Amino acid sequence: MYAIIETGGKQYWVKPGQDLQVEKLDAEVGSTVELKVLWAANEEGTSADTKAAQAAKVTAQVVKHLRGQKVIVYKRRPKKGYERTQGHRQYLTQIKITDIQL
Repeated sequence: MYAIIETGGKQYWVKPGQDLQVEKLDAEVGSTVELKVLWAANEEGTSADTKAAQAAKVTAQVVKHLRGQKVIVYKRRPKKGYERTQGHRQYLTQIKITDIQL
């Protein structure tokens, strides 16, 4: 089984048993979440149509909450004496895809 899901404004190609880091979800560690399905297919490669994709379900278990790597944002204006440095670490949730149902 394969599926394309959407969460956090991004799309991911997933299959059962896969670990994935997505933008932070409001769910407790160990709980299960249901994700929005855009497309799904079975093992034979037969893709589900859009109506079947709406009926498809992808469930995942929340493994842990974490923060991503630091991203440094540096701005500078030449000949003006302006320099600015700022860092950012995104909050993430690690999930494990447990089941895909068509």
